Amino acid sequence: MIINISEAKANLSKLVNLAYQGEEVIIAKNNLPLVELVMHKPKSKIVLGLLADKKLDALDQAVMDSVPELEQDFYDADVFPQ
Repeated sequence: MIINISEAKANLSKLVNLAYQGEEVIIAKNNLPLVELVMHKPKSKIVLGLLADKKLDALDQAVMDSVPELEQDFYDADVFPQ
């Protein structure tokens, strides 16, 4: 459905309802399409695996490589006898 701005102003609530129901609603000016009304889709709030596709730089790689050593140092300390 293509509707001109002047008509859209008068029928906005009806057009929003149509778009919400999945109808294609395009608002035009002088019969030239300008915008399309679409139902809002919320963005995801939680992103899992945020760094999954990221490459590690040298410092990050050094930290990741030293984790087993840090863990061993932690358990070898006299404060935490095994």
